[in-house]
Amino acid sequence: MKLRLGLQAQFFAMVALSVVSVAALMVLFWVRQQEMQSLVEDVSKQATDQVLDANLHGRAETGVERLAESLANPLYYFDLDQVGEIARATLRQPGVRYVLVYDADGNILHDGTPDIPSYGKRMDDALARDAIAARELHTQTTPRVMDVSAPVLIGDARLGGVRVGFDRLDGRGVQEVVIATLRKQVRELGHRQLLAILLLTGALLTLGGVMLAVIQRSMVRPISQLADSARAIEAGQFDTEMPVSRRQDELGDLVRAFARMGQSVSRHNRDIRRMAYTDALTGLGNRLSFREFLDARLLQLDDIGEQLALLFADIDDFKRINDTLGHDVGDEVLLQVAHRISRVAEDIGGADARVARFGGDEFVILVEGGNVREIATALAERLVTVLAEPIATRGRQVFMGTSVGITLFPDDAAGATALLKNGDIAMYQAKVAGKNCYRFYSRAMNEAVERRVHLENELRGAWDRGELRLVYQPVYRLADQMLVGAEALLRWRHREQGVIAPSVFIDVAEQSGLIETIGPQVMRAACGDAARWEREATSGLSPLFVSVNVSPRQLRSGDLAKMVEASLRDAGLPADRLHIELTETAVIGDEAHVSQLLSRVRSMGVKVWLDDFGTGFSGLSHLRRVPVDGVKIDRSFIADVLRDPDDLALTSAIIAMAHSLGITVVAEGVEKEGQYALLRERRCDLAQGYWLGHPMELDEFIALAAKPVTA
Repeated sequence: MKLRLGLQAQFFAMVALSVVSVAALMVLFWVRQQEMQSLVEDVSKQATDQVLDANLHGRAETGVERLAESLANPLYYFDLDQVGEIARATLRQPGVRYVLVYDADGNILHDGTPDIPSYGKRMDDALARDAIAARELHTQTTPRVMDVSAPVLIGDARLGGVRVGFDRLDGRGVQEVVIATLRKQVRELGHRQLLAILLLTGALLTLGGVMLAVIQRSMVRPISQLADSARAIEAGQFDTEMPVSRRQDELGDLVRAFARMGQSVSRHNRDIRRMAYTDALTGLGNRLSFREFLDARLLQLDDIGEQLALLFADIDDFKRINDTLGHDVGDEVLLQVAHRISRVAEDIGGADARVARFGGDEFVILVEGGNVREIATALAERLVTVLAEPIATRGRQVFMGTSVGITLFPDDAAGATALLKNGDIAMYQAKVAGKNCYRFYSRAMNEAVERRVHLENELRGAWDRGELRLVYQPVYRLADQMLVGAEALLRWRHREQGVIAPSVFIDVAEQSGLIETIGPQVMRAACGDAARWEREATSGLSPLFVSVNVSPRQLRSGDLAKMVEASLRDAGLPADRLHIELTETAVIGDEAHVSQLLSRVRSMGVKVWLDDFGTGFSGLSHLRRVPVDGVKIDRSFIADVLRDPDDLALTSAIIAMAHSLGITVVAEGVEKEGQYALLRERRCDLAQGYWLGHPMELDEFIALAAKPVTA
């Protein structure tokens, strides 16, 4: 009997076949959907990883490049305090794990911590070798850290470098939340689709096709659009248009969340660029924005043959304002200085004049059009005058000076790097010329700076190499020509150049900050030598003192009292055998701080003398305000005391005034018997000079002290 299938069976069979087919297709679709879910998660995670790393990389390199530039001057002057301030400020920035400032050999100079436990240690981590060897920005990564290093340069001279470690995991929290949300929502959507498969097993193939079309339109297309947007962001197109969805389901939430994330990344990128190109304090352009503008402008001017001038304006002794009045006052002063510079630049240079702050107290002005040399000269003269006017802040007046360096394009250089270097050199020469003035760049300045840098490098370690030594010039009592002590004088015999004048290398030490290292070494050595001659040469004689010069930088450091106390203790020298000498100009501007510091020194029993007395701005007025035990009349007065009535009158007045205040008077530069006799007649207390004795080695002085002196 032949089996007959009726329409119902056929329909059922057709429906069953359709159900099986649709179910099979749905199952296949569901499997494919799971694969797509994994793919979407991977793509989204990779895209966000790359976006975060790219954003961190750009921000890190920009920040480290600016950091290296801001460290150039502090490292050049070996100003560890300023290096520490910069390193600590960087270390406090979000996402920064460590900051390492190192010298050219890879030895750590600062790590941003108060105690600097790693100071002087060579970097030996896995990334250190490549960082030390790098001659430009260098980026290395580990799973947790993006290490960005940059050399610190002064011209072509490499002073050292800086490394900053950025946390690659910083900001990954948002990524994990987004990925977790994406994973959860897609999985929930998959579960719902699986339930739909079970409920729609009786649907027709047509319905299945419609479902596939709906799924394609409602899910795959938006996700593809999200992937396209992620790839655009990955390529650096942060302002790319994000997909828009009005849907109120999870996928709509995902699209809107991704759009918000894209807007956040774009806004963050704009903020970073604004921070990278604008000085936060003054609102002026910074070094980076000025350099980009200068590069572009030079290309334009080179084609049309026009000129421009750069003026580098640096506030003289601005550190004194921060140290004495505080950084808040210093910031207010900088704001007023920036306003004055901008006003003068617009008045003289026109609306096209461009002003930027390069950091600290250094400003740069670009002017062009017409005779730029005349414009630059007028602008520099006006800047020196305007910035010398007092600045009122917080109920007090602040007086400053400004040194200005000028360089011209294309006369001095054709490139931006050389122009910036030349302007800095000219500004430095203005400071060397006495400050509060301006100087045009000349090629001779380059040679002078190179010689000075070479001399500074040679001076580092000169004490350890035995090239620096102390000699002692005898000091006599005029009443009976009795030897009473000696002044310690520093001498440098270079292994190749021979004897270098103190007036040369002492100035280099002061400007570079090396005096803060050499000064304590001199103090310890002088105290040790004085203790030795007290043991060996003064039996039966009055005790002999040693006088040691103290630099203005040592006064500003505030550690003078501790250094003196340690030197006396280590040498076993009584405090009254030590005299310290400081110049009159060293106390000008902060007499309250200096008086407090010197009072602490005198309380130990140490004597304080004012050196080069009479050459300062206020002369005898210091004797009332600064606690001193003696004054040394400057040799310029003694040299002409026999033939110049004015010098004789001034010398006599100093002696009389000092004696009325109970202060000892010492005459420097006594080179003739007549000078000695005249000073003795005027009742000067002590004297030193070539007529009495040349500076001599320690053994010679000990032998001299052992001999009786006849009046």
